Amino acid sequence: MPVSFGMRNEENERINNVLKQLVALTFVPENWNEGNAATQLQKLGLSLEVLKTISIQELTDYLLMYHMDWANMELFADVVASLSTKAGLELLKEKAVGTYNFIQQESKMFSFEIMGKVNALNKI
Repeated sequence: MPVSFGMRNEENERINNVLKQLVALTFVPENWNEGNAATQLQKLGLSLEVLKTISIQELTDYLLMYHMDWANMELFADVVASLSTKAGLELLKEKAVGTYNFIQQESKMFSFEIMGKVNALNKI
């Protein structure tokens, strides 16, 4: 059953709020708490363990199934990229790069900002 426009907007807003909380946890080092990050990821139906094991294709399929718009998908990739700097989560870098590349291809809009993020991750 297709999601109506109003419901889709509400869902996008909910996703955006969860992602903003994840950004706050991952981008400010003193806020990092793996338990809090896990709680926020659960609100998206994910976990750190799933993120580590899921393929890039499965991840992008999941994000599409979750009806994330391009902006939220980019914000999610930002969170994954930030998580990849934490000990034990380094392999998430390729998931972030794959998600950024997927956005570039599928959104049909080229973004220098996204390319900058990909280049920065590839240099690490």
